[in-house]
Amino acid sequence: MANLPPVRLAYLVSHPIQYQAPLLRRIAREPDIDLTVLFGSDFSVRRYKDEGFGVDVAWDTPLLDGYRSEFLPKLRDTGTLSFTSPISSGISAALRRLQADALWVHGYASINALHGILAATALGIPVLLRSESWLADRPRSPFTLAAKRLFFAALGQAVEAVLPIGSLNAAYCSHYLPEAPQFLMPYAVDNDYFASRADAARPQIDALRDELELAPDRPVILFASKLQPRKQANHLVEAFGRFIAGKAAPPYLILVGDGEERGNLTALVTNLGLTEHVRFAGFRNQSELPGFFALADVFVLPSRHEPWGLVVNEAMACGCAVIVSSDVGSHADLVTDGVEGCVYPVGDVAALTHALHRVFATPSTAERMGAAARKRIADWSFEQDIAGLRSALTHATGRLRRGR
Repeated sequence: MANLPPVRLAYLVSHPIQYQAPLLRRIAREPDIDLTVLFGSDFSVRRYKDEGFGVDVAWDTPLLDGYRSEFLPKLRDTGTLSFTSPISSGISAALRRLQADALWVHGYASINALHGILAATALGIPVLLRSESWLADRPRSPFTLAAKRLFFAALGQAVEAVLPIGSLNAAYCSHYLPEAPQFLMPYAVDNDYFASRADAARPQIDALRDELELAPDRPVILFASKLQPRKQANHLVEAFGRFIAGKAAPPYLILVGDGEERGNLTALVTNLGLTEHVRFAGFRNQSELPGFFALADVFVLPSRHEPWGLVVNEAMACGCAVIVSSDVGSHADLVTDGVEGCVYPVGDVAALTHALHRVFATPSTAERMGAAARKRIADWSFEQDIAGLRSALTHATGRLRRGR
């Protein structure tokens, strides 16, 4: 097998994604995987209006460097993501031209993804499917559930293997695609990048405190995400108000991000008399986040319907304790309640308040949890992604060794 040519892997995805670019660079370093990424849209490599953040965004990390990619011809591209955008032409032609041995598709709920799956099937190219879905989802009518089962019955005929991102996603795949072999390809971030940036930020942390007008030696609770209703930052503000009641030198709450809920959150902070203790830091680019994680004692994500929550990975890589709701999908794989932080029932403000008390139970509790978080996330990394992808390609093509 040592003399076989590299496996030609095509990856079809909607657009360049800041979380995925480091992984794609890592895959491209594998000598026996010849990766080409097929993008449907280029909106993310330009300054664009992010609907979630509600501001213009230009990512300050390279999205296209270090791997081969091409943008497919556009039939429709609104600069946003939906079932009908982007829509591309030329997917079959690209797969033939690349002589692809396998097609990896990100998601199935778009015309482009389905087009790619059908094109690969028609060409006899095995399809590897990766998605984010999990069973604890929004309520569905019996008709919708029946239609969904029929859809997956058909989809299963075209999928050679699935690449679960974690335990809850694996359970979803087992439920809807029970015949498809699974190869864990965990949702990971560049742990080394975030850890090293946080370590580099710590000696200059006083400058960030000065920027945010924080008194020295007071702990910090951090939220960093889009200010949207489903992120439920209002629950954190309410729990924070209860938690600091009666404290002479309470922690600060820093809200990093922007979006449609900012006005409501600002009003809530004012109405609860918390203005002195809460800071709105606005949208911050990816390279700035490690500094905030280094500053924080605990990171909190109170979301509902959060299939994973990669920001949890980032916080843990920076050595930050985490509190997450039970609707944050990453909790099943990354957070043991009381070890790396806390998991509380989604929507339960009293339970979130109690979780804050637990993390600050002693002066060293948050630090101990943060160290445990950094240790745990070290085994949820790009190297595990490579191992899972190689196993899936071995299964699909019969040509790639599982290890090197």
